[in-house]
Amino acid sequence: QVQLVESGGGLAHAGESLSLSCEATGIPSAIGLMAWYRRAPGKQRELVAHITTSYYTKYADSVKGRFTISRDKAKNTVYLQMDNLKLEDTAIYYCYINFRIQPEEYWGQGTQVAVSL
Repeated sequence: QVQLVESGGGLAHAGESLSLSCEATGIPSAIGLMAWYRRAPGKQRELVAHITTSYYTKYADSVKGRFTISRDKAKNTVYLQMDNLKLEDTAIYYCYINFRIQPEEYWGQGTQVAVSL
């Protein structure tokens, strides 16, 4: 059974850093895209960043230059380094994976990130 186990997050002041990690277990085949999404209070879920199997990355404009996504294929883990946090980064962050061949996708349970002044 595929599970995504997220860790990290928590509380930070504006300008500080936090990091998230998400390990995928029970993987039946090669992972394709790995990504982080977030849902802020009262807003829809949005893509924060994604990373392909070729390590191509894409970021939301709001986090470019501040967040860095990376992955460790051997560990089936995706990371999100969040620097220079802003109040508007407060949200629940979800990791996401799909597979290179199988038409399935999975989400993590979500981890809270709260940024204060």
